[in-house]
Amino acid sequence: MDAHLATHQLRLFKQMCPFLARTSPTTLRQMSTTSVMGITRLRIRAQACPILGPVLSFKRQQDVSDGSRSYAKSTNYDPVQHASKTPMAGSCPHAAAAGHRAPILANVATSKSTAHKEAGDSKLFDYEEFYEAELEKKHQDKSYRYFNNVNRLAAKFPIAHTADPKEEVTVWCSNDYLGMSKHPRVLDSMRQTLTKYGAGAGGTRNIAGNAALHLSLESTLAELHRKEAALVFSSCYVANDATLSTLGSRLPGCVIFSDSSNHASMIQGIRHSLAEKVIFKHNDLVDLESKLNRYPKDRPKIIAFESVYSMCGSVGPIEGICDLAEKYGAITFLDEVHAIGMYGPRGAGVAEHCDYEVQAKGGAAGTVMGQWHYDRIDIITATLGKAYGVVGGYIAGSSALVDVVRSYAPGFIFTTSLPPAIVSGAQAAVRYQINHLDDRRLQQLNTIELKHTLTHDLDLPVMDNPSHIVPILIGDPENAKMASDLLLNKHGIYVQSINFPTVPKGEERLRITPTPGHTLTQQLELVSALDSVWDELKLKKTADWKALGGRAGVGACKEDLPSSTRIWTDKQLGLIDGTFPKRLGREVGWFPPGLSTASVLEQDMMGKHREEKAIAVGLGQMASQ
Repeated sequence: MDAHLATHQLRLFKQMCPFLARTSPTTLRQMSTTSVMGITRLRIRAQACPILGPVLSFKRQQDVSDGSRSYAKSTNYDPVQHASKTPMAGSCPHAAAAGHRAPILANVATSKSTAHKEAGDSKLFDYEEFYEAELEKKHQDKSYRYFNNVNRLAAKFPIAHTADPKEEVTVWCSNDYLGMSKHPRVLDSMRQTLTKYGAGAGGTRNIAGNAALHLSLESTLAELHRKEAALVFSSCYVANDATLSTLGSRLPGCVIFSDSSNHASMIQGIRHSLAEKVIFKHNDLVDLESKLNRYPKDRPKIIAFESVYSMCGSVGPIEGICDLAEKYGAITFLDEVHAIGMYGPRGAGVAEHCDYEVQAKGGAAGTVMGQWHYDRIDIITATLGKAYGVVGGYIAGSSALVDVVRSYAPGFIFTTSLPPAIVSGAQAAVRYQINHLDDRRLQQLNTIELKHTLTHDLDLPVMDNPSHIVPILIGDPENAKMASDLLLNKHGIYVQSINFPTVPKGEERLRITPTPGHTLTQQLELVSALDSVWDELKLKKTADWKALGGRAGVGACKEDLPSSTRIWTDKQLGLIDGTFPKRLGREVGWFPPGLSTASVLEQDMMGKHREEKAIAVGLGQMASQ
């Protein structure tokens, strides 16, 4: 066959075939040269194709029956030349479409002499025009992202200034959930390390970038999750991508089961693994089991899910997923990014919180006998950039598993390691939160009060959930953007709008994240501003969504919704025995149910001043409603 025609047909076929279109030539070469039990990874994927699979099976049977040589050993077999004579060409719609679009061999042959001339005379590709067209698509579907200039002030948390240093705003959407980015212990540790070791790590972990600080942090993180080992990455996005792509590509015939609401980092990792992917409905154990049941138990499987889903605040059914994983021979991959530091007596996440009382008795580093929820999780991933206030990500698991990722994951191997000062700050933050409970308890109390006020007093459409996330449904991208702009420009409050593709179209929202540092005055200002914005823009309230049949859980019948029982109980929050936090630098104290007023001496977290405030709290009644 003429080389030009063959090349052209292959190029068209690559464009038409979904698998080839999303797979790079480098990956295809790797798949064709690496094998599992003597079979190349490319052939394994081909066997899963509804068209190629039967063809390969038929050919294999034919080879066995007549003793003929395999395709790989045949010297006269030309898959392109004879494609039209195989069942594949006639059955595969992608191959057929490519064949229809391919030029006739004679035309290719006669055009060879003029090919270079035509290329020279043709118009050059307009790259800038292409970029503009792509951006216009984002503008048209209202998914173009606008970045606000917000500069958070360490000495005034949660205050920030805009592009104008004199213009200050209150930040209500930061993922610095506990304000650890400005904590004195974190800052002091980073200053000392910066002075001693300099700004940069000096290289990859393999070449000059592996310091005692990195090893110490990994030891602390493994201890936090009571795992054998941990591995630190530049971010949890990279950790998720690298871990799933490495395990999915190396486990023979691996199938990855992914929750439909999983983060983009997990989705990308699964894509890069080239493993078979099965998506199950969000938090739906029945759907997950029905899909697990289709595969043999001895086939490697990974169930990837999250503990707290960041945009809706729902919580993954950890125990139920672990039960299914053990029943069907799968390993579990749990992303605790939005739970680490926020749940559990030591801040180890929701998996620890599931066994709160037992873990609390074990202490900061004590041994906990028996098998508990985090023991049943094979891979835990989390971040150092949210509740811990710094930057970076990590995985924790068995020594062998972590070593496989360390040894094979390009996302770990070929990148500069985290700077020493960052590692030192992260270590200080993790250590502090292991031994201090009140930050996360007060954050939860602030969240309970805010949710109660917004839903019961204003009828704002808060998407009900059991976590610390406060999403408020708007349902339209333009209105969501306008609401965010009004809050910022008119009320001095920054709450970012969340649009597609981060959330589904029609479920656009504002996402609010209270912190321990928000005062009662700031909370009242937020509530008043939201009420004003809803009235000004004529946005739908919960009653309006209910009249329309509900959306994203707002306005739906309670029996149709998953349980939204708070993760933290009154006892765990200290509301029963009076051990709730009282001295965390805000204008409101928290007291057990039944106390309506009190006076407490408070001290801010920076230790600069004390002041006595009269407070009125009905938290016990709020929590029970």
